[in-house]
Amino acid sequence: MESLLGPRVRLRPLLATDADALVHAASDGELWNLPFTVVPSSTTVAAYIQNALAGKEAGTVMPFVTEIVSTQQVVGSTRFWKIDRNNRKLEIGSTWLSASWQKTFVNTEAKFLMLRYAFETLNCVRVQLTTDEINTQSRNAILRLGAKQEGIVRNERIMPDGRKRNSVRFSIIDDEWPSVRLGLEERLRTTSAAQ
Repeated sequence: MESLLGPRVRLRPLLATDADALVHAASDGELWNLPFTVVPSSTTVAAYIQNALAGKEAGTVMPFVTEIVSTQQVVGSTRFWKIDRNNRKLEIGSTWLSASWQKTFVNTEAKFLMLRYAFETLNCVRVQLTTDEINTQSRNAILRLGAKQEGIVRNERIMPDGRKRNSVRFSIIDDEWPSVRLGLEERLRTTSAAQ
C-alpha cells in the first residue's frame, strides 16, 4: 500500500505506532463525542487501529492517516473499505478531521487523491460514500464532491451508544469521474489561490 501525495495533503498508510498522533488529532474538537461517527479516543484507539490493520491484512481495507505535507502534522484518518476487486468497487469511509481543519482544503484534496487512485489506479467502476442521516455537514460535503445521493439505508448499523443508524448512501461511477475530477481540480485551484 502506497501513500497518496498531493501538494498540501498526504494520505499515508496507517501504522500501529500512530495511536498518539490520532488521539491528539481527535482531541481538537473532542471528536470521539460525536454521535454520528466513530473516532478514536485514548481508550478506544488500540481497537480502532487493530480493526483497521486486520482489514488491511484481509485485503478489504486500506487505512490512511491524513497529514499536512508542510508540517507532517496528523489531522485525521480515512480509508478505503468494502473493497470488492471482482466487481471493481469500494467505499471511502471512516473519514474524520480535526475540528480546526474541517471546512478547509484538506477534505477536498484528500478525497481527490482517493478518487483518482480508485478510478485511475484500481480501475474502479463505482466508489460509494455513506454517512449518518443526521450528519448534515458530511452529507453536504459529499454532495460538493460531485457524488449522487442514492437513498437511505434504514438501520444500516448500530452505533457505539446503541442507536440504530439510518445511513445515506452516495456514489460516483466511472462514467462520471472525468467531470467530477474537473470540478474537484477547479475547487482545489480556487482554494490554492486563496491562500
